[in-house]
Amino acid sequence: MTKIISSPNCGNSPKMKFIKQFNIAFAKGDVTFLMGNVTDDIVWNIIGDKKIEGIDIFREELEKMQAVKTTELILDQILSHGKEGAANGVMTMENGKHYAFSDFYVFQSTKGEMIKAITSYCLEV
Repeated sequence: MTKIISSPNCGNSPKMKFIKQFNIAFAKGDVTFLMGNVTDDIVWNIIGDKKIEGIDIFREELEKMQAVKTTELILDQILSHGKEGAANGVMTMENGKHYAFSDFYVFQSTKGEMIKAITSYCLEV
């Protein structure tokens, strides 16, 4: 089971609440939720590693990442404005490694219903 620790400001807007849910789904390996909330032409740029384009390759990458489970997710900040949002925090993995991350999201519209681009910065700490 993944322990979730989140800053209390995440409930102020529907988009911030959604970003929180998206990050929790990522930590828990909930591929169904993640796939249901991105556009078919999703672009995920993992800085310094790879750029993933299209929903099929996105799914493949998510399935590969399930090999190592997340035991704890700390969400320090979640922000949103217009068609953009961001989250940062730390993930602790089953193998004991800790990763600090910042993810920047571009939504399909200002309603924040579907993500069309993600830029991720991640480093082991």
